[in-house]
Parts: sequence; structure tokens; C-alpha cells
Amino acid sequence: MGKPTWTIRLAIILLSASGAMSTLSQRIMAQTTETQCASDVPGSQPCGYADTGSVAISSGSKGESQDGSTASAGSNQNDWVHAWMRKVDEARASQPHFVSPMVTTHVMLVQQYRFDMSWQQDPGGGTVTSNYGASHGLEIVPTSHLEVGLFQPPYLVHQSGVQDGFGDFSFQIKYRAFSAPEGRGDYFAGFFLGGSFPTGSPPNGVGHTVLSPTFAAAKGIGPWDIQSTIGANLPASGANTLGRTIFFNTAVDYKIRGKIWPMLEQNSTFWSGGVLDGKKQVFLTPALVLGGFPIAERLHMSFGAGVQIAVSQFHQYNHRWIVSVRFPF
Repeated sequence: MGKPTWTIRLAIILLSASGAMSTLSQRIMAQTTETQCASDVPGSQPCGYADTGSVAISSGSKGESQDGSTASAGSNQNDWVHAWMRKVDEARASQPHFVSPMVTTHVMLVQQYRFDMSWQQDPGGGTVTSNYGASHGLEIVPTSHLEVGLFQPPYLVHQSGVQDGFGDFSFQIKYRAFSAPEGRGDYFAGFFLGGSFPTGSPPNGVGHTVLSPTFAAAKGIGPWDIQSTIGANLPASGANTLGRTIFFNTAVDYKIRGKIWPMLEQNSTFWSGGVLDGKKQVFLTPALVLGGFPIAERLHMSFGAGVQIAVSQFHQYNHRWIVSVRFPF
């Protein structure tokens, strides 16, 4: 596939993602103009909603106008959007404010839209596979202990002659079991359940439903943050081909002025059963994340880049460059 075609497809995908985020953010911004609250931005502290109780004014029409205004403001504060945002702020106030790693699942409840792109060297070494979306998407916090992520199928482009196409639709549910913010313990522990449905055709999709239970924990030590996950990919069918995998990921980052986050990750996968039975692969992923930077009201933006480098003899790919853009709100 030629470079112009790559550019056109990438532009279409980015425009679609921007349009979706703009539509959502306009609705939220219109409903939350009375409140300036921190988003899911590392280093920022969440705030509560302003008290909009009515104020008694003893003089004629001016008092009536003031009462009418405060009553209207109070009514606006009680709509479903404000109730939702209060739940989000409650969740953020109950946990640390660690930055999201590049590969390791973010060990926090987050509300954001995230779009990643990656380019990886194929096993033969002469071709590259591009991934637009990388199984990320919209993440929302409906309650103070729960996050739901819905991730649009990624689009894969192959130089090797393999047919291009969309991958599988995936999801993730996070449950916050225990946590405390900075100054009160600075830790998080929870249980996650992810999965994917076979909406894409092989090799762009795996062709089977896969469930991924995960245990996640994180601890902050001064400017250092450590996030770890351990879990499994369990196919609902096709296990004789796919096998079952155990994955273990750890990310360590260092906070500089609340906006600069250099980090190093290790990403390990172990196979049991299937055609890769007994194999293991390990990557090291140095990366840098910048942000978050305010855009409007609650909406912020952060971005990062990193590269996965294979350090095990067996690996399915190598030198996977990753670019990530996140819009917390």
C-alpha cells in the first residue's frame, strides 16, 4: 500500500475520532460551565461542585431575580450530566493521580477518550504493520468504584501483502477495590475484566471471543509511581490454536513538575497450549508522556510516545513505535 493511501486513511480515522470527541465534549462543556474541576490529569487535584443554594435578598425585584437565577442554577446542577460528573470527581478524589502508561493497562479509574497508533517491525524484519486505534477508545466512570471502556476496532495496514482490515471490538470493566490519594497512602488495588469479540477477520482479528481477567495494583513513592497488572487471555473457543496466555506488566514512571513523565515498562507474555505452547516473549518499553494541558473547562489533553523493544529470543514483532493521544474530561 502506497504512502498517500496510508496518509488518507490516517486522516479519516483521526477526523472521525476528533468529531466524536468534539460532540461529546460540547455536551459536557455546555452543562458544566458553572464548575472548574480537575480532569483525570496527573498531578492535579479533583474539586467539588460549587454550592449553588439560593441566597436570600430582602429587596423587591432584584431579590426575586436573584432567587430565580439561583433556582435555575440549582436545577442545572441537578441534571444527569452534573450527577455523572460528581461521581467522576468522587472517584478521582479517592485514588492517586498516576499517568497512563503506553502499554500497561492504566491502574486507575479514568474518564477519557484515547487514540493510539503504532508501527511494528514484522518477524521477517523487512516489512512494517501499522495499527490505527490499538484497541483504545472511550472510557467512562459511571460510579465511584467502576469504569467501563468501549474500544473501537483498530485498523491494520500491512506492508507484507496481508490484506488490510479492521481488528476486533474490545471492552474493559475496572472495579476499584481499595485506594487512597497522595498524602493518604498513595495506592490502588482493583480487579479488571476485559475481552474482545471476533468482529474482524484473521489475521487482523483473532476469530474467537477472548476474556481477560486481571488483577491490578499501584503504589506511589514520592515522585515515583509503580503500576503492575497480572492476568490471562482465555479464549472462549479455539484454545487449541490460540492457547491461553498469562501476561505480566509493570510500569515505573517519574513525575517532573506534574507535566513530564518519563517511564520504563516491562511487558511479558507466556503461552500455555496452542501452537505457541511453552513460548514466552518479553519487551522493554521506554516512553515519555506530556500533560495534561487544559483545553476547555474539564477537557484536557496529554500525549506520549514510546517504543517496545524485544529482549527475549522469541518475539512476534519488534521495535513497535507507539504514539498516544488522550483527552480526559
